Amino acid sequence: MRIQTLVAAMAAVASLAPVVAHAQSSSENPWMVRVRAVDLLWQNGQTSAVQSLDVKAKDQIIPEFDVSYFFTKNIAAELVLTYPQSIQIDAGGNKLGTIKALPPSLLLQYHFTDFGAFKPYVGAGVNYTIFSSRNNLSGGAYSVDNSSLGAVGQVGMDYMFDKNWGLNLDLKYATMSTNVTTAAGASAGKLTLNPWMPAVGVAYKF
Repeated sequence: MRIQTLVAAMAAVASLAPVVAHAQSSSENPWMVRVRAVDLLWQNGQTSAVQSLDVKAKDQIIPEFDVSYFFTKNIAAELVLTYPQSIQIDAGGNKLGTIKALPPSLLLQYHFTDFGAFKPYVGAGVNYTIFSSRNNLSGGAYSVDNSSLGAVGQVGMDYMFDKNWGLNLDLKYATMSTNVTTAAGASAGKLTLNPWMPAVGVAYKF
């Protein structure tokens, strides 16, 4: 499963720690976690075939959890996780059905550290979305792909109240799309989701 690949990639990234350990203070733990509330704002671009159905994913707020590993005070890797989310698909203003999506991302980040408690960062990486319950559209008349692989970009900031706790603001954009297929196997076009993901949360540095 691709999520296992992402977890393995994070483990491989963390295994490089001895190489850069000299860049970390001996008293500084390299791990950081965040919990966020994310507003999924779908772009809902469509091919002409799907446009006739006016197919759209409904915006929603989801929980998100991420784990970061700092190779140095500036360079970190972040694994972004959530549980499978139910996404409502509408067509022509009416509910077409609900699918589920699990969208883990793995990013490499640069953290700016010259602003005291204010610590902005930028990141880029890959997003792999796994779709399930994907045959539930219009009573099985339509389905979507198994998965979507795309790029993800990120800007954000942590404001640290002390050495451990902080406020996190984050904005990500991911390229994400899925083909829509009829029950007979014919293509009904492509739904390009490409979500903006503004988020707010809490950070904890170990």
